[in-house]
Amino acid sequence: MRKNSKTKIVGCKVVLVPYRESHVKRYNQWMQSKELQELTASDPLTEEEEYQMQKSWLYDENKCTFIVLDKELLEKTSCEVRSMIGDTNLYLTESDEGTEAETGIMIAESFARRKRMGWEAMLINIRYGIEELKINKFIAKISKTNKRSIIMFKKMGFEKESESEIFQEITLIKNVSDDWIKWLKNIVGMKVKESEFRNNKIACLFNEELSDI
Repeated sequence: MRKNSKTKIVGCKVVLVPYRESHVKRYNQWMQSKELQELTASDPLTEEEEYQMQKSWLYDENKCTFIVLDKELLEKTSCEVRSMIGDTNLYLTESDEGTEAETGIMIAESFARRKRMGWEAMLINIRYGIEELKINKFIAKISKTNKRSIIMFKKMGFEKESESEIFQEITLIKNVSDDWIKWLKNIVGMKVKESEFRNNKIACLFNEELSDI
């Protein structure tokens, strides 16, 4: 999505940045994992296919994605690629009730799990979706085996709408309300910055082996 192509969102534990070419190689390595394929209900792509996917995220105005960075690691290394821990997405659709978005969060790096980084990243993305994209309903489709994500979204106020035995997934929904917006603002803070990223060392690993990470 072009709207977020220069947007950096800074939270307490995480930083969200747009998905760019410099992130593709590491992201593609993540998605060769059988565990992540199962949790995200996705198929592995070749590196070339992943570069094409990254471009589609940039140009499709109905898709908004952010790469999630470990803020502490970013401050230590000044390197986005070394600081990558996952991603969070919004798939926008229009209905009679307004703008809806299917949303999700993936924390790919095991060291970053159970530290509420996924919690913060998801809430930040939801706030961005409400405030900048005018989304009034969020939908989360989660694998029935992904118990942690189901619990997390329920703690965020999502409620079960349906369950599919065929796809082995649960659909949770949350309609945006004034009370929920107030809760979001109280529970998570963020600073939205627009930047050309000219001074950020996003290409710091172009000449290094990602296997060293």
